[in-house]
Amino acid sequence: MRRRDFIAALGIAVARPLSTSAQQLAPPVVGFLSSLSSAAVTAPVAAFRRGLASLGYEEGKNVAIEFRWAEGHYDQLPALAAELVQKRAAVIVAVGGDPPAFAAKAASVTIPLVFMVGQDPVKLGLVTSLSRPGGNATGINLLVTETESKRVDLLKALVPAASVFAAFINPKNADAEVQSSAITSAAHSIGHQIEIVKASSELDLENAFKRFAHERTAGFIVTADPFFVYRREQIITAAAEHKTPGVYFLREFAESGGLASYGTRLADAYWQAGVYVGKILGGTKPAELPVVQPTKFELVINLKTAKALGLTIPPSLLAIADEVIE
Repeated sequence: MRRRDFIAALGIAVARPLSTSAQQLAPPVVGFLSSLSSAAVTAPVAAFRRGLASLGYEEGKNVAIEFRWAEGHYDQLPALAAELVQKRAAVIVAVGGDPPAFAAKAASVTIPLVFMVGQDPVKLGLVTSLSRPGGNATGINLLVTETESKRVDLLKALVPAASVFAAFINPKNADAEVQSSAITSAAHSIGHQIEIVKASSELDLENAFKRFAHERTAGFIVTADPFFVYRREQIITAAAEHKTPGVYFLREFAESGGLASYGTRLADAYWQAGVYVGKILGGTKPAELPVVQPTKFELVINLKTAKALGLTIPPSLLAIADEVIE
């Protein structure tokens, strides 16, 4: 063999192992698909990272995270999910309601999926059972739909003299009919009337609060939907301006100035999602990880807001509240 050919052949032999080594060193990619904006879930995302870290995976060291935020635009989710598939994500996390889970599931039937949904994922068709999910998906069921009636009871306790309430529902949510039925049934069971207010835009919310002021609506409930999380500040500000009591499904609303919230602690759910992603990266199959359902729901009351609204919180509620914001 001529010297030049020998050197060229040697270069090829050396280059191949180096290329293989570089590929091995590339950290796995976690695709993070959300219908929300990053600003809306800063604390929960930090909890997700802690969950990952508890299994030894740290962003920037041995794992990369590709975030995709739909910012309330559900129609963008399929394209964003497709981007994560193209990025060769090792696992996809779908949070912010049911639509991201559907988009991720449709984008790939092989990439492991960790979802976070508001109602039974078996009924949604995401898994075959809670204990043995089957397929490529598992995750967390926040049970938000199942707790809508509890928020009706809470509003009644906060505004006992009222007989008519309102409930915000996003008609674009796949759970809209289920939510409406659950809330209407709960209101009728305590002898109340409830007006279903359909809202899926900033203008819808603005007009609703103007109507509340005109009709002197006694209070309202915000049903579980990512759109309302995205418009949290608008809702809280309008409620304060029109002095209308509101009950919400996430503590973040009460922390931002809402009157009260009852539901799952979102940061805990995101932490669990991080743990599940870490286990899947470690070799566990989604089918081997049962769907997690919360066992604890927290009541948060903002006493400062109550005083601004001229409301006296019953001592019985203060006694059972998980947190009272003063």
